[in-house]
Amino acid sequence: MNATPLTLDSLPEGRKARVRELLSTGSMRRRLLDIGLIEGTNIECLQRSPAGDPVAYLIRGAVIALRSEDSSRILVD
Repeated sequence: MNATPLTLDSLPEGRKARVRELLSTGSMRRRLLDIGLIEGTNIECLQRSPAGDPVAYLIRGAVIALRSEDSSRILVD
């Protein structure tokens, strides 16, 4: 694992990572946990929209689109 974690929004298209920590709070944290984004979850950046936001990620077999505002609060290795 990397010494310094990246944020999910900086993960290049086609690359995979593992969730290290959620920095989100409140209802957004609950939503992320509900879709399976917990520590150790594998995640793959599938495709960025033409405008760059949102981004499609493969999370536990489901394709989920997240805004940069939300994915910037997810640390990955």
